Amino acid sequence: MAISISLVLLLLVLAVIFLRNGGLKMSHAVVCALLGFFLAGTSMAPTIHEGIAATADVVGNLRP
Repeated sequence: MAISISLVLLLLVLAVIFLRNGGLKMSHAVVCALLGFFLAGTSMAPTIHEGIAATADVVGNLRP
């Protein structure tokens, strides 16, 4: 578990650096995909899923 959390944090830092530097290249997209893959295997996955679902519910209930 400690290795996977360290890897997730490393990939998160790399993804933020890539996105802040401008154009997202193919190698950058691979890093972002790996970040998502490893995040899905952590204990944070249910919390992230619930947060996204709650946000989508709030946005879905907005009426113009």
